Amino acid sequence: MTFLQSFLLGTIQGLTEFIPVSSTAHLLIGQRLLGIPSNGKIFSFHVIIQLGTVLALLLFFWKDIWAIARAFFVGIWHKKPFETHEALLGWLLVVATIPALIVGFLFKDMMDVLFRNPILVAGIRLSTSAILLAVVEYFGRRERKLDSASWMDAFAVGMFQIIAIFPGASRSGSTIAGGIVRGLDRPSAARLAMLMSAPLLIAAGAYETLSVIQLDGTKEFLPYLAVGFITAAIVGWFSIKWLLRFLQRHSLYIFAAYCAVAGLLCLTFSLS
Repeated sequence: MTFLQSFLLGTIQGLTEFIPVSSTAHLLIGQRLLGIPSNGKIFSFHVIIQLGTVLALLLFFWKDIWAIARAFFVGIWHKKPFETHEALLGWLLVVATIPALIVGFLFKDMMDVLFRNPILVAGIRLSTSAILLAVVEYFGRRERKLDSASWMDAFAVGMFQIIAIFPGASRSGSTIAGGIVRGLDRPSAARLAMLMSAPLLIAAGAYETLSVIQLDGTKEFLPYLAVGFITAAIVGWFSIKWLLRFLQRHSLYIFAAYCAVAGLLCLTFSLS
């Protein structure tokens, strides 16, 4: 891997992590186009640069996250865990994270194998995203705001996050879809999806960081990780800002159409 390749993959990660077009699929496509071989080290690179976009997420929503964390622990301390909306949101984040963490841990080896055929997996993820986004946009009520989030909303988003672990839809697309299925409007669904993705991405990134430390040639690989991480963080922050503004006035159909075309191209290329 070169520094240019690290920069390009970091840019792809930052652009596509929160926009519902499957960052994993685009990283796999980018990896193939850049001629980077599939192995355990590049899989770890993909996961760790997600921490860059997690940093962007934490910086963008730091006021919300601080309020939620403070209310969560104060509620526990005073034995009133659900007294405020922010405290409830903290518990909802926990509920939404548990299903995907369990499934991701149990099927990690399977996920490593899937990355060995990157274009096929990218095609599947993009095609599934196209169908999912189009369906929820068509049938979703989109009547509720984030302050009405409930336990069922958290459970639904958590179950939809599981879809993104397998070669299905994008994580962002799946979680936004879960919120819309529960009747949240687009900006609220996107905001909830982003907040609920942070614990899962942090856990996955931390786990892979420990794995990278144990790999041969780690010291030589760290500078490339740093470039990808920093690039993903900067680009990711602007992507979040753009997406939340875009969803206030536009539907998900444009993302569905893009995923459909890109997915068809990937599947055609892979199968041919």
